Amino acid sequence: MDRLTEMEAFAAVVDQGGFTDAAKKLGISKSAVSKHVSSLEARLGARLLNRTTRRVSPTEIGLAYYDRARRVLNDAGEADALVTAMQAAPSGLLRISVATDFGVSLLSPILGRFLHQYPDISLNMVLNNRYVELISEGFDMAIRLGEMEDSSLRARKLCETTRRMVGSPSYFQKFGRPQRIDDLNEHKLLHYSNQASGNVWKITAPSGEKRQVRTQGWLTVNDGQSLLQAAIAGLGIAYLPSFLYADAMKRGLLEDAIPSLPKETLSVYAVYPPGRFTQPKVRAFIDFLAEAFADKGPDLW
Repeated sequence: MDRLTEMEAFAAVVDQGGFTDAAKKLGISKSAVSKHVSSLEARLGARLLNRTTRRVSPTEIGLAYYDRARRVLNDAGEADALVTAMQAAPSGLLRISVATDFGVSLLSPILGRFLHQYPDISLNMVLNNRYVELISEGFDMAIRLGEMEDSSLRARKLCETTRRMVGSPSYFQKFGRPQRIDDLNEHKLLHYSNQASGNVWKITAPSGEKRQVRTQGWLTVNDGQSLLQAAIAGLGIAYLPSFLYADAMKRGLLEDAIPSLPKETLSVYAVYPPGRFTQPKVRAFIDFLAEAFADKGPDLW
């Protein structure tokens, strides 16, 4: 006889205080409930219930067994609910946090495809350049660039991007091209004001050494697209990710400032809170992004 069925019958008798009410609860006959409980007691070799003409109550052993059996039954119920939930159609409000430049340049143009594919999902995309606390701030997931700082989150790598110092041909013609990192001190460097490191660029030298360069120039701005346009206009050298500069470089509007330097590669992750299972709406969006960026990066955008 099925062990879970025996447990369920026994637990129902304890919960309902008798065989008759347990049978009603389970939707089976009273004799079937009695048969399941008797089979369980015979298999265990122990009496689990005290039976009188007036009431049924668990024995000391039965009460101990009931506590464990109830946990097993609850876990089984959660397992069933998990499968049901994971197969449910994605729906509800999906709130995501995205780095501003990545969101504006890459996510905004493709969100329509996702929403048409999943019409029961409504999307709230918050653009910012700080590491939000997903759970306490009410976000379902975030898109982050660079190293994972919070190891407690679950993450899926979507693609990679590189970062380079770039400037326009007209700028290099007018001000010359830097040959090494120290030469940057003599150039106009366009500063990204939301950078976590402040007005300092952290650059890897050909030797692998990490160098820091303080940025000074005509423009400080908190938007990557604005820095891109400033670099194209010849206002200075900008330090940008490839998803911003790739098209302009392909068209000859920008050039690598110091080609001899190693490329810095940044990973792009979808991160979401840990849990027993991923919500269908979150899983659907991450799968969509993984497919959308499957052939992108690190320099091809």
